[in-house]
Amino acid sequence: MKKLTVALLSGGISSEREISIKSGDQVYEALDKEKYTIFRYDPKTDLVRLVSDAPQIDVALIILHGPYGEDGTIQGFLDLLNIPYQGSGVLGSAVAMDKVISKQLYEKSGLPVPVYSAVKRSDVFDPEDLAEQIGLPLVVKPVNAGSSVGITIVESITDIKDAVESAFDHDDMILIEAFIPGIELTAGVIGNEVLNALPIIEIIPDKANAFFDYEAKYTAGVTQEICPARIDDALTEKAKTYAKIAHHALSCRGYSRTDMIFNNEELYVLETNTIPGMTATSLFPQAAEVAGISFPTVLDKLIELGIEEGKLKKR
Repeated sequence: MKKLTVALLSGGISSEREISIKSGDQVYEALDKEKYTIFRYDPKTDLVRLVSDAPQIDVALIILHGPYGEDGTIQGFLDLLNIPYQGSGVLGSAVAMDKVISKQLYEKSGLPVPVYSAVKRSDVFDPEDLAEQIGLPLVVKPVNAGSSVGITIVESITDIKDAVESAFDHDDMILIEAFIPGIELTAGVIGNEVLNALPIIEIIPDKANAFFDYEAKYTAGVTQEICPARIDDALTEKAKTYAKIAHHALSCRGYSRTDMIFNNEELYVLETNTIPGMTATSLFPQAAEVAGISFPTVLDKLIELGIEEGKLKKR
């Protein structure tokens, strides 16, 4: 069987560059060298080389996070080069990256979400009005950023202004939503036409971390992750169903991971990640392993799905 030529993209120019590089290293090590000839590219420096090599590339693995990586930008670039890739296309990537549009589409699909409000940099806002509208505590986050970058949990009206300014360091629009304490859950799904849900993971951040933030996600030992989650069968099925609905609502393809919170008998959808992390501490590979799917096999499946989706685009 002919080896496939894989373009492995990691690095990039977002604030999550270093994590992307580490993820790319681990993906490279896990890929079966008997099946694949692997060329590595860093979009920060190697786009010209990627263009030159495009005719000999069979498929790309995008291991990029944040703006210019999972927001549809690199996906559109690869479409122009006629290189298939794993995961969502331009539309699904862009929609899932925008937390406000995601919320609106979740709501339209009947998924419960926390109370929220969007604020532009040019808007005049009153912290007291926001606190009254949404309630305290609340969460302030950039609309277009990944890995919990720029997020602050606010417990006092006097802290809202600083949290808003911090979020605006990362984006021109921010999302302010109700903070809902409870059981943090995440559900991965994989597939194109037929979507399969992976076991649910329960996330327990260290007490030093108020929520599953950047440090909690990428520092080994900081967060306890339990898979399968310690929830009953009914809630497990609901979380899997919500993950599938969210995936379809945002026009995702290939795979995704949706974060949720369970509180007072209600399951709320928070956000969907179209390129889940691929490090040793990442959630998607953990869930796949519990399902009996090894990390190399996950990568094989994503490559297969990417090629399959690429063929559909050419019809």
